[in-house]
Amino acid sequence: MYFISPTKGIMSFEKMFDDIIKFIKEAPDESYKLIIGTDSHTRDDVCFVTAVVVHRLGKGARYYYSKRKDRKITSLRQRIFYETSLSLSVASRVYERMARDQRANLDIEIHIDVGQHGETRNLVKEIVGMVVGSGFDAKIKPDSFGASKVADKHSK
Repeated sequence: MYFISPTKGIMSFEKMFDDIIKFIKEAPDESYKLIIGTDSHTRDDVCFVTAVVVHRLGKGARYYYSKRKDRKITSLRQRIFYETSLSLSVASRVYERMARDQRANLDIEIHIDVGQHGETRNLVKEIVGMVVGSGFDAKIKPDSFGASKVADKHSK
């Protein structure tokens, strides 16, 4: 799996992680959140985009994204669960890497492309439970910009 930085181009997971740490070290006294979210867009197949955002609270952010195409998934429920599992997979890798570097105190939020209104409202409880049960904070629309804005931008 590779990631794309809009400013630095294609990079491996390790290079992305190193770039996140470098960004944090530039202003170590600031507060940070690490946000991971996935969105998808369906045509003949489905394009899934997982975004990793390092947010320096109140002072900007950097983001990276990974794209993959998969067979068409016609069930909205299956697609949302798959999006969430992709986010959780990346979050687990990041958390494991942070723990190795003794940086496990960085908050990780999973941004889910579901909300209390619209077609996904019946999935909120299950999907949030899946994320929280995996040990991460969950954000839904309208607070899930990692999925609904950043990942969405690159999924089309």
